[in-house]
Amino acid sequence: MNNEVKIYRVEGRMLISHDKYPTWQKFVKEVRALNERQAIEKIYSLLGSIHKLKRYHIKIEKIYEIPLEEATSREVVYLSRVMRLVKR
Repeated sequence: MNNEVKIYRVEGRMLISHDKYPTWQKFVKEVRALNERQAIEKIYSLLGSIHKLKRYHIKIEKIYEIPLEEATSREVVYLSRVMRLVKR
C-alpha cells in the first residue's frame, strides 16, 4: 500500500439553488489525498459544507492525478511543499 499523498483534479457539476430555480453549475477542484476514493470524499465534504449540498446534488464526471507543477490551487501547492509540521 502506497502512503504517498497525491494531488487530484476533480471535475463535475453541482446543483445550485435546488429549491427555486435549479441550475447545474460546473466545478473544478484540486485536493490532496492518498487515493481517488478519498479525493471524492473530500469533494463531497467541501462542496457540502460550503454550498449546503447533499451528495446526490453533486455529480463527479472526471477525476485524475496531476503533478505538483500543474496545480493551480495555492492551498494545495503550499501544503505539498511543507516539509514538516511543528507543534507548539
